[in-house]
Amino acid sequence: MRLLRTFEVVARTLNLTQAARELHYAQSSVSDQIQALERELGVELLDRSQRRVRLTPQGETLAEYTGRIFTLVEEARWAVARPDGELAVGALETLCTHRLPEPLAHYRATFPQARVRIGQSNRGELYGSVLRGDLDLCLTFGDAPPDPALRSEKLTVEPLVAIVPPDHPLAGRGKAPLTELTEEPFLATEQGCGFREMYDGAFAGRAPVLEVSSIGALGACVAAGMGCALLPLLAVRAQAARGEVALVEIADADLGTPITMTWLDRNSTKPALTGFQTMLRTHLA
Repeated sequence: MRLLRTFEVVARTLNLTQAARELHYAQSSVSDQIQALERELGVELLDRSQRRVRLTPQGETLAEYTGRIFTLVEEARWAVARPDGELAVGALETLCTHRLPEPLAHYRATFPQARVRIGQSNRGELYGSVLRGDLDLCLTFGDAPPDPALRSEKLTVEPLVAIVPPDHPLAGRGKAPLTELTEEPFLATEQGCGFREMYDGAFAGRAPVLEVSSIGALGACVAAGMGCALLPLLAVRAQAARGEVALVEIADADLGTPITMTWLDRNSTKPALTGFQTMLRTHLA
C-alpha cells in the first residue's frame, strides 16, 4: 500500500520533487519506491526517456485503479474502526452550500452512526479553528497559510467568471477579453475577504466602485444594474440560471481559484478524517 500511495501521488503530480514534498520523503526515496513497485509488477510505470515525468500505458492503467483501491481501503478502515466520534468540518459559506452536500451525503450513507458537525466562517477563523483543534478539516478557496502544524491539499480549481446585469451589452456575448472588462465598473467584497483577493489579483488592485459585505449582496447589486463582479462560477451559477445576472467568461485569461482542504498534520491518520478526505477527493477532485 505504501508503494501504491507513492505511485498515486507521482501519477497525480507528474513531478517527483512535488510528490516528495507532499509525501514528506526525500526525492531519492520516491524514485526507489516507484522502482520497487515496477519490479513487483514486472512493468515500467514511468517513461524515463525524457526529462519530464510521463506515465507509460501500464502506468496510466494502474493510475485508473489507485483511486478505487484507496477508496476501498478507507472504507475498510472505517468499517473496522467504527468512527462513531464527532467529525467537525468547516467551510466558507459558498462551499458549504455548493460543494459539501454530496460528499457529506456519501459519508452519512456509508456510516450512519457517525456524527458530523458543520460550521461556516471566513478563512482566517477557519484556519484558526483547525489549529486550535476545534475543526478536523476546513474547505476554503485559495492557498492555506504556511504553518508547519498544518497540511493542505488542493482538490480542484474553480473557474472565475464575471457577472453582469441581464441587460448589459456583454450579456449576450458570453465571453469577453479581460482588457474589455477593465473598462466596466466592478463591485467587490470588502478587504480581507477571499473573494476580494480574487478580484484584486485579476485587476491588479484597481479599486472597485462599491464594496459590499457578502456575496449575496454582491449578486443582488449586480442584478440591480449597479455594475459587474468577478466570482467563482459555483457561487453565481444558480443566480444566472434564474436570469437575474448574465455570466461572461473571461476569454484571454486562465483565471481560477483552488478549492483547498486543510487539517492538522498530527491528525493525518485519524480514521474519520482520512475517510472524509477520501470522500472529498472522490467528489471534488
